[in-house]
Amino acid sequence: MADAATSHAQQPAGATGVLVLADGHVAWGHGFGAEGEAVGEVCFNTAMTGYEEVMTDPSYAAQIVTFTFPHIGNVGVNEEDLESQVDGAVGCVVREDVTAPSNFRSQGTFGEWLAGKGKIGLAGIDTRALTRRIRLSGAPNAVIAHHPDGKFDIPALIKRARDWPGLEGMDLARVVSRHEVEGWEGGTWTLGKGYARSPRDARPHVVAMDFGAKDNIFRNLVKAGARVTVVPAQTPLDGVLALEPDGVFLSNGPGDPAATGSYAVPVIQGLLERDIPVFGICLGHQMLALAAGAKTTKMHQGHRGANHPVKRLEDGVVEITSMNHGFAVDNTALPGTVEETHVSLFDGSNCGISVKGKRAFGVQYHPEASPGPMDSFYLFERFVGML
Repeated sequence: MADAATSHAQQPAGATGVLVLADGHVAWGHGFGAEGEAVGEVCFNTAMTGYEEVMTDPSYAAQIVTFTFPHIGNVGVNEEDLESQVDGAVGCVVREDVTAPSNFRSQGTFGEWLAGKGKIGLAGIDTRALTRRIRLSGAPNAVIAHHPDGKFDIPALIKRARDWPGLEGMDLARVVSRHEVEGWEGGTWTLGKGYARSPRDARPHVVAMDFGAKDNIFRNLVKAGARVTVVPAQTPLDGVLALEPDGVFLSNGPGDPAATGSYAVPVIQGLLERDIPVFGICLGHQMLALAAGAKTTKMHQGHRGANHPVKRLEDGVVEITSMNHGFAVDNTALPGTVEETHVSLFDGSNCGISVKGKRAFGVQYHPEASPGPMDSFYLFERFVGML
């Protein structure tokens, strides 16, 4: 198949899928999963496992995920590993054709599952060349397309990619959030038994604002000893306070934190004024920072993978973390109200803050993903211990 850096490459025989970048570069491959076309930002993820969790993470909304690990889909899919029931990534790009699944937990093939979810897959791509292109030039807008008849209007796809406005300035949290208040009932998972039920006893009550949350975050809050109620992203301050929270959790999610912050930041500021404990992850972390007077910025390529080293500044301990973000808190101009608590050892970018004089903190990475595997669970225990 054509190298990702080939511009307007001639379509090879048998190509049923294509990735068209906004700058006109074209990569041909074998389409699988859903048929059709989808536009989004192309990113890359370096994790060797967890492709089903990645594809169902709402933080990947409006994105096309390039998997750098070549063998994606080889363990199939199952209902227990879904991170959310809402839309995440619109498609994925992989190196090798998806083989028959080989895992005792598999309930179906990756391709069939993608088709059922309306997500497009593209195999046979030089993912190293595509990843290198993203690292050099930044995450591009693109269209991923799959037509079994091999017929594509490349100029029209290029125009569609160029016309798409991109993630900067885009509020996607309201799209992927729950629309109703929900008492969370899921507990932790055990092999052969599935997910336990969440105890609804006299535990500390956490109200979790859903900006595109991964379900495993709620399970970890339960594991740490909390009772969780999940509310929609646009819930006003009065609505949150009416639930009488002992603490408020700000979830991960997609899009530009400044755009989502237009309605979420005033709520968070109201919580800080009342000294209600607050814990934020990823997008929630970024909006906590905005509420405390910091700024966020669009990253060149973002961080997405399961092996990111993060240094905890209070004691120098290094945590191996899972990340998925294209925006970050600007740690070159933090206000006096914000203390930096964690930094990336890859590029020095901010990975954690606390708000001075308040019981409020956040991290950029995903402690619930457990790549360490338990390096970061203390964050859930720390938060619940505040309540």
